[in-house]
Amino acid sequence: MNVTILGAGAWGTALAVQAAPRHAVQLWARDAAHARAMAEARCNHRYLDGVAWPPALAVTSDLATALAHAADGLVVIATPMSGLRAMLASVPDDARVLWVCKGFEAGSGQLGHEIAHELRPHAHAGVLSGPSFALEVARGQPTALVAACADEALRQAATDTFHTDLLRIYTSADAVGVEVGGAVKNVMAIATGLCDGLAAGAALGVDQPGRPGLNARAALITRGLAEMTRLGVALGARPETFMGLSGLGDLVLTATGDLSRNRQVGLRLAAGLPLVQVLAELGHVAEGVYSAPMVLARARAAGVEMPITEAVVGVLDGQLTVPDVVRSLMGRGPRAEA
Repeated sequence: MNVTILGAGAWGTALAVQAAPRHAVQLWARDAAHARAMAEARCNHRYLDGVAWPPALAVTSDLATALAHAADGLVVIATPMSGLRAMLASVPDDARVLWVCKGFEAGSGQLGHEIAHELRPHAHAGVLSGPSFALEVARGQPTALVAACADEALRQAATDTFHTDLLRIYTSADAVGVEVGGAVKNVMAIATGLCDGLAAGAALGVDQPGRPGLNARAALITRGLAEMTRLGVALGARPETFMGLSGLGDLVLTATGDLSRNRQVGLRLAAGLPLVQVLAELGHVAEGVYSAPMVLARARAAGVEMPITEAVVGVLDGQLTVPDVVRSLMGRGPRAEA
């Protein structure tokens, strides 16, 4: 199968590296100089340094060439969420398209499937998501993802393209649930980073009552899953989706794994660094920073209570300090868990 991957960041490169031994893969980079450098080095030093490319993997900075390559194959959009709309608008209506970005679009508050329906209402489009760090996928470490859309043929195409002994592809018809899980888990990872950052600060000095620890992390992840599920169901998702790869699986990975950029945002904010400095030092997009206000807006519009998300937005906006978050969440009145 001919496969074009639009976006030569870490994720796009990782998927290209994995698919190229079995398919004719072309990786598109927006920056022509970056494309030339990768073609010469046979490696993406900027985003996945040290991961060698398969001999057959091709790279281009010409979008028309990249799209023509996948005319009868599969297009995978691997840009940040902010670039999804433009990429979807550039893809021919008859193309089969998957995207791997996770989040609510800044400004519109839309998820990927909502943007796709607006731009290409009758097209073959879906999302590929799940608990995955690009570096581990590129290295061939065992990973499981889920391809979600209403189009059974597109789900099969995703499986045919990416499923191997080490990269397992499950399928789902619940694109809403898969996308809500992928978006909200980034916000919860920031919250967990804030919690763990305060705990690490306590470990450096004298422990103080009220400082969070592992108990607080477990509670935060569990209640974060509850928030995620409430919002997803309100937007039309199936509740069981959130116990799967794109819900609980992605939440646990992103909230606890040190390769998580969103978790790093929380850790560094808890250390007292300003948000502008944190984002500049990361060098990669942390989608939770941009999605958090949109998650909260969609939740309020749907009448869904999301106190953890609200606290994260307060910290990102500078309205709350990190210790304020613990006090505000733990100070809530008692209630039934379900």
